[in-house]
Amino acid sequence: MPTTTTTTEPEIAYDRHGDADGRPLVLLHGGMAPRAYWDPVVPRFEAEYDVVVPERPGFGTCRDDPAETSAEAVLAREKRYIRALRAELDRDPILFGHSYGALTAMEAAVDVPTAAVVAYEPAVLPEDLRAEADLADRMDALVADGKRREAVKLYVERVLHPEGVDDLDAWLAAWPVWPDCVDLVEEVVRMNRAVERYRLPERLDVDAPVLVLTGTDGPGFLRRSARDVHGALPRSRLVEFDGVSHSGPGEAPETVVASIRAFLGTNSVTDR
Repeated sequence: MPTTTTTTEPEIAYDRHGDADGRPLVLLHGGMAPRAYWDPVVPRFEAEYDVVVPERPGFGTCRDDPAETSAEAVLAREKRYIRALRAELDRDPILFGHSYGALTAMEAAVDVPTAAVVAYEPAVLPEDLRAEADLADRMDALVADGKRREAVKLYVERVLHPEGVDDLDAWLAAWPVWPDCVDLVEEVVRMNRAVERYRLPERLDVDAPVLVLTGTDGPGFLRRSARDVHGALPRSRLVEFDGVSHSGPGEAPETVVASIRAFLGTNSVTDR
């Protein structure tokens, strides 16, 4: 499927798969994952949905170095790209985000007309962790010292494997995005700073129904965050997958997609 770009600013690269007459389903990848993260998911939806897979700002052909790098500006940039994508579509989409993409989806749905939101472990820190968070500063210091790989390793240790991993170098060697992700380290620092400064409001004013997903084998703080996000939404359902990690959509696509289909059917969010 050839990649195209939005016709309005900002320019966003995206692929489209499946039924052009189906309801748009926009898949929003997370902080260190390329668009290929969604490869196990796309075939399970493309027979019924117009599946749109964009590249987040700061990645691939959308690589940039924004002059404004505050946490608020970084999240606002993410919301602008969702609005640009919506302008390309002929009807309100379903937004399905993973990790930072899930945070983007929820925040965008406050302002952008959306049929439904699916948020897999949104990148929201519980308040006690947020108050002490310093990952962005520590990564930034390593980058300034020319230690880009060490900065990404720190991200993996603190975010992907806070419980520890026996052989980190072996894990990284098997990680599909390593070492290419080292080139993205500045973007990941900006993203982490936005996460650290983001405070979940008591109420997220999202009119669309939201499905919040989490797994028992991922970081405990993200399971806590999933429950907090669920509690802040006026129309949401929380589903927890036993034995599934933070990489649930790629790790257990059949299980995750089945839950999404049930949710969309219950809320009458059809493909037509």
